[in-house]
Amino acid sequence: MKARDIMHRTVETIPADETLDRAAQMMRNADVGALPISNNDRMIGMLTDRDIVVRCIAEGHDPSRVRAGDLAQGTPYWVDAETDVTEILGIMEQNQIKRLPVIDVKDGKRLIGMICESDLARNVSDKQLAEFVAAVSIPH
Repeated sequence: MKARDIMHRTVETIPADETLDRAAQMMRNADVGALPISNNDRMIGMLTDRDIVVRCIAEGHDPSRVRAGDLAQGTPYWVDAETDVTEILGIMEQNQIKRLPVIDVKDGKRLIGMICESDLARNVSDKQLAEFVAAVSIPH
């Protein structure tokens, strides 16, 4: 099974220059906990609901003034649409990430989907899922 077989295809992105209050509204409307951050149609990071709370609000910043791009750090993890599910699990476990963007390398590295815990729950064995949950739940 490949990434394209298990991903969900509806993915909204947030522009790097958009504010965090708008990001929170987008997350609510899409019923998601994370949005890829884009800059000129290139993914530059991931923004989670936890990032908004911990790295903005809890630090006393105003989410209407902080931009999504301000929280983008490092190179975001992603997989090609043809990546095998076993490799996907390894990447997510090793890096303790619960959401993984799927890119179509053959189509100009275009973002085409997202893999999250619920996608894994529907598509991997109970044993694989239990190992994944245990791996991503270990505090770093």
